[in-house]
Amino acid sequence: MSQLFAVIGNPIEHSRSPMIHQSFARQLGIDLTYEKIWAAIDGFEEVVHAFRERGGRGMNVTVPFKLEAFDLADRRSPRAERALAANTLVFPAAPDEPVYADNTDGIGLVNDLSFHGVTLADKRILVLGAGGATRGVLAPLLEQAPQEILVANRNPERAYGLVDEFSDAAGACRLSGCPIEGIEESLFDLIINATPASLTAQLPPLPETVVGASTVAYDMAYGAEPTVFMQWAEARGGQPLDGLGMLVEQAAESFYLWHGQRPDTAPVREALRQSIRKKADQEG
Repeated sequence: MSQLFAVIGNPIEHSRSPMIHQSFARQLGIDLTYEKIWAAIDGFEEVVHAFRERGGRGMNVTVPFKLEAFDLADRRSPRAERALAANTLVFPAAPDEPVYADNTDGIGLVNDLSFHGVTLADKRILVLGAGGATRGVLAPLLEQAPQEILVANRNPERAYGLVDEFSDAAGACRLSGCPIEGIEESLFDLIINATPASLTAQLPPLPETVVGASTVAYDMAYGAEPTVFMQWAEARGGQPLDGLGMLVEQAAESFYLWHGQRPDTAPVREALRQSIRKKADQEG
């Protein structure tokens, strides 16, 4: 019997989650149906309840509903508790049993970096942005025991707030914040662009000295072509990566929560990349 899953968001048309989860399911011989569900900004809870009544067993949650997904759950993973947001909901078969929420964004990022051979222990990391994207990945990054994480944001107070909030998880890592215009002019091993700047082809103000031949420049955004941030870093000798792998890896973690099996992400990454390029060629 086919199990029912979905991704919910607003907007939702662009979501590639159905393709990813259906690919995982075919790989592992699991019978599932996976839908895209649009919800009005004030209609999240109502839509979720209706989905459960249809027999839904799990949901991926995208913007702008991750905070509401966290609030809706009865039980939450430590990752979700740290992020104060959830991107995955697990619904038990019995309607009176507790709903479980997790946040797989951070482990998706860490696993993607690992896929590319990037280790984080004792490394210097610069994170651009102090919004929900950074909040979702900060604890998993700290768990990798880097030497330093510097959070830079246009509004430095938000960066300082995150630093204070996560200081208890920093361990020996030097966790600090600064205004984005005040980033120290020194080399970092990893720079993560967690700002929305790439969505409008803009580049955060960065000193050129932060990038070298050993620097991985990771943009959480992705598309058919490298982002402006990736191009900027590559022109200065850096190693650019986009967020497509993070999308696939966070989905794989959700899939494991629902099915107890871990898919091979490599062929799904490649198929998704080809699909994005093909669509871009058709539109171009």
